[in-house]
Amino acid sequence: MRVTDYASAASVEAPASGSKRAVGPDLLRALAVLMVMLWHLPRPARVGVLPDVWHWGWLGVDVFFVLSGYLIGGQLMARIAKGQGVDFADFYLRRAFRILPAFLVVLTLYLLVPTMREGKDMLPAWRFLTFSMNWNLDGKAAGTFSSAWSLCVEEYFYLLAPLVLLALRGRARWVGLAVAGAILVGGMALRAKLYLDAPDLPWNVYMARLYYPTWVRLDGLLLGVLLAAGRTFRPKAMARWLPAWAALLGGLVILAGALLVIKDQGPALDFAGATFGYPLFSLAVALLLSASLDAEPWLRRVPLPGVAALATLSYSLYLVHKPVYTLDKAWLGSEALAGWPAFALYSCTALVAALALHHLVERPFLALRDRVLKR
Repeated sequence: MRVTDYASAASVEAPASGSKRAVGPDLLRALAVLMVMLWHLPRPARVGVLPDVWHWGWLGVDVFFVLSGYLIGGQLMARIAKGQGVDFADFYLRRAFRILPAFLVVLTLYLLVPTMREGKDMLPAWRFLTFSMNWNLDGKAAGTFSSAWSLCVEEYFYLLAPLVLLALRGRARWVGLAVAGAILVGGMALRAKLYLDAPDLPWNVYMARLYYPTWVRLDGLLLGVLLAAGRTFRPKAMARWLPAWAALLGGLVILAGALLVIKDQGPALDFAGATFGYPLFSLAVALLLSASLDAEPWLRRVPLPGVAALATLSYSLYLVHKPVYTLDKAWLGSEALAGWPAFALYSCTALVAALALHHLVERPFLALRDRVLKR
């Protein structure tokens, strides 16, 4: 897998001609965006088995975080392992070309077309442009384009990860593990304290304190980075101590435990879920990702129609699915949007909008990036 092809967990750029995609990450990415779309699916359109699994759709974002930590961390550590250091200008420019064009187009549409807005109000543009809209975000008062909160978390990860990894370069292994442990345990302790300080918070206040902020959502990114570190610097040890079958079995067992802790509460969790749910779920995803990477030759022989396409469109789908749902309702009325027809309409219009954003914005800017940076 060419980790340089990935710039965000929710986005995959088209590989160069003749190159091959990694099936495992694509499979997880496609699943993650479908989970997020399910979570935001209006109640009348939740048909069939969807109401039974809807409660866990919000966890798709945490799948994205693990993928982003692994792919971006792996990209940076691959250079460090070769003694090349970090090319900050190249790294940050590639992230900017990958993330900003589609994001800015959707943000502009939100600002110019009020009909797209799914919330009562919208934060000022500077909060989105500085990727700080997830700080003290009241989803009830200003819920428009609230899905950008996860991009805020990732953007600060992109900003800080190269600096941290460069600072740890050449140091003893235990130093890096100590830093990772401090971040993981510190996040758990912070969420526990915030919960115990006010255990009966309204959902919007809970989300503003324990769900959206960057400093309480580092678990998935960190565990993804740790997986990348193991596979980059200790590949033989990883192959010996964490073969595909062990990673798969461990991932499934821990996933079952994580879901028992998280329950069907949605993102407003109880004390155990808020403290332990994120790291347990993220660890399960990291193990399943590791298993999928080792099982890549087998996965390539399994027909998985639509997975690569969904993975390729995942970033655009993530950006447009909520405003598309809002526009569908505004144009056709709430009464007409129920059952399977509503589900089909929402899915098709989101897919069309994502295709347009991908082909009209994402791909041209990726081509421009490759020309400018001479990839």
